[in-house]
Amino acid sequence: MKKIRTAVVGAGYLGKFHAQKYAALDASELRAVVDLNAAAAQSVAAQCGARHYTDYHAILGEVDAVSIVTPAAAHYEIARDCLRAGVDVLVEKPITLEVGQARELIDLAADRGRILQVGHLERFNPATLKLEQVVRDPLFIESHRIAPFKPRGTDVDVLLDLMIHDIDLALSLVGREVLSVEACGAPVLSDHVDIANARIHFEGGCVANVTASRISLKSERKMRFFQRDAYVSADFHTRQVGVYRRVPKADGGYEIAQEQFQLDGDALRAEIESFLHCVGTRSQPKVGGEDGRRALAAALKVRAAMSRFLATTMRH
Repeated sequence: MKKIRTAVVGAGYLGKFHAQKYAALDASELRAVVDLNAAAAQSVAAQCGARHYTDYHAILGEVDAVSIVTPAAAHYEIARDCLRAGVDVLVEKPITLEVGQARELIDLAADRGRILQVGHLERFNPATLKLEQVVRDPLFIESHRIAPFKPRGTDVDVLLDLMIHDIDLALSLVGREVLSVEACGAPVLSDHVDIANARIHFEGGCVANVTASRISLKSERKMRFFQRDAYVSADFHTRQVGVYRRVPKADGGYEIAQEQFQLDGDALRAEIESFLHCVGTRSQPKVGGEDGRRALAAALKVRAAMSRFLATTMRH
């Protein structure tokens, strides 16, 4: 099969890893790495055997597929220009900063017959793939995604930086629309909200209590699901899933049966392999533009509730 000509726009922390995966995969020929910082682009390109540029327009017409791994404010313009030029796009989360922009990219991809995949990486975590097998109609979800403070990523608030991962997972696993949202939080070390909690109510009655912080002393990425037949816990960092079910006994009582799963896999490699498969076969991505739009819309509902909370607290 002919190799797919690929490029990465954004040579920062995550962009470097995208470039390394493309360079290592047989289906890909990494042609270019692009970054406004010429030294960063040159460094990553040299490691991966590609050319480097400071203007992404230079690669249009030269590549088949691109990863966009820039600050979120640039996602819309770069993705729009790539789609218009006939390039398939994997854009990091959030898809854009505005729902209307996300809708425009979705429509543009459909009109041009292009692949539009959104980089919600946790969907490719082996723990998530197990959750898709065992989570059924959850009644309550609890998630914690916390990390030490890093200046990287503070161009957006913690909602679009971290919480959107768990919002996307909840939307995917619940499979219902969001009815209402309550939220609280505060800016602490940046100009944006750095710690937040949201209570998201879904159609059908499920409630998700979602906490995200980027000012913690440790890193943790965990979710818990409570459903009528089971309690399911997932640790996305260690890739462990526990399933606890009530099992009837012969005497009419019951006991709790436990299953523990230790899973292996490289989520970023799986995400990029899936993208390349979609590019090669013209099939729909696991996490398409509509998934990215729904996650963004829900995150912006949380932001609106957060704004109401902050406005109220500032009056006291």
